Amino acid sequence: MVVTQENVAVNGSRRLTPQDIADTLRDRIRAGELKAGDRLPTQAELAGEFGVERGAVRQAMKLLQGEGLLSNVSKGSPPRVADAGPAPAAREPQPSMVALAPRLAEAFAEPHVRIDVVSYTAETLMVAIGEPLRLIHEGRIRPDSIDVRILLPSSDIQLAFPVPIETDAEHRQRLHRRWLAQRNAQGQVLRHNLRALRSSHGIDVRVTFRALPFTTPVKIYLLNGREALFAFYSPHKQSLELDTADGDASEVVDLYDVGGVKAPVFSFEKAFGNDVTASRDAMFVEESQNWFDALWATITSDLTLS
Repeated sequence: MVVTQENVAVNGSRRLTPQDIADTLRDRIRAGELKAGDRLPTQAELAGEFGVERGAVRQAMKLLQGEGLLSNVSKGSPPRVADAGPAPAAREPQPSMVALAPRLAEAFAEPHVRIDVVSYTAETLMVAIGEPLRLIHEGRIRPDSIDVRILLPSSDIQLAFPVPIETDAEHRQRLHRRWLAQRNAQGQVLRHNLRALRSSHGIDVRVTFRALPFTTPVKIYLLNGREALFAFYSPHKQSLELDTADGDASEVVDLYDVGGVKAPVFSFEKAFGNDVTASRDAMFVEESQNWFDALWATITSDLTLS
């Protein structure tokens, strides 16, 4: 079962998070209780309704503003519901986590869903898939079939990242084991939540993983063959507390790694029109799909999550 806002009473026993508040307000906007141009209640009123501090309400407002649902989010006056609804991801690059969830929700509204992914781990997809799953469990959408294909780096290669800044075979091995555990755990959660739709809703679901023989420097999500979401993995220096080899202690290791969740996503979509931009975007989607299909059919191998 996927935990959603439906599992939590507004005045229930646990304190609501900013995400819980954002989910409830998003539902009100989609249901038409809050219409384009309407002002939201004040932060004090919302804090009283949800039983939280104003800071939690402010964070929820920022989440909804990031999705393009609210405008004029400031300390001065209550924000308004955005006139144009969600901002198109194709025009304004947004962090992966923000951009992907609403695009997946739209893709899952179709009868036959096909999602193809090239990624470093399944973290962003694992979290973002919660939005369409929530809509399915609420009965708002119900696809007939879902086919998800995911390409992840193989466990047999030497990863380009994460890597210790100072060459150290032991630290490299420990970082590799940590990445592998995350890759497998996230993939298993994603697969479980999707496959659960077979028994709960009778949906034909297939989730397949294959292994890349290289560390992908980009992430790409192909949605129903009509939209491509593209982002770069940019290595940066960071420090990580890593367990020692015997597991009895920990140490801080300086390394180069990437942050896929916050990577800006660029959207390209097949759309009607004969202008140069529409033609360019359509070609990018087609070539991205061809690239994925070629990788899937040739140099990749079976991947077992264990």
